Amino acid sequence: METVLEKKVWIEEELLAIEHPAHKCELVNGEIVMSPVLFFHELVCAAMIRFLGAFVFERMMGYVVVPNAGFWMTNENLRCPDASFVSKDRAKRNPRFPKAFFQGAPDLVVEVLSPNDTFESLHEKLVEYFESGCLLAWVVNPQDQTVHVYHAAEPSKMLRRGDVIEGEEILPGFSLAVADLSDELDL
Repeated sequence: METVLEKKVWIEEELLAIEHPAHKCELVNGEIVMSPVLFFHELVCAAMIRFLGAFVFERMMGYVVVPNAGFWMTNENLRCPDASFVSKDRAKRNPRFPKAFFQGAPDLVVEVLSPNDTFESLHEKLVEYFESGCLLAWVVNPQDQTVHVYHAAEPSKMLRRGDVIEGEEILPGFSLAVADLSDELDL
């Protein structure tokens, strides 16, 4: 006789109570997924957060958050992008803001590739982000110094060292040379 195990239904308080030092913690298909946080990966994340944060803060456009900020996707997965931007207006319309994980995806998602990422897992995340309200995503590959720009779950363009990352209508006026990101990290 086959035994069917019930899928654990996690509540926010339980997720917040999990100790996960040096790991990013997400809820994917009912299971806790912890990814090790590597030093170089965090340097790239910190640089993106610094560039985005300075621009957003100066213009009081919204909020730039770090990788531990959780976003509930429409499929009930909890995702934690490496860097995120949520507009002030959208945040204030969110009934759970600021006391719980954010309901829906950020306006802008930044994912930084790390050695343990697979194309399949990245694609799955991007599908979830866009189905949950994301408008723009940047996938940074620090190894080959490229940034893939997404407006849907498939890339719309790839930027190289000589190109510029644009905030488009999500962050009007924001621009960052891919070379500046690389130079900031002394690549």
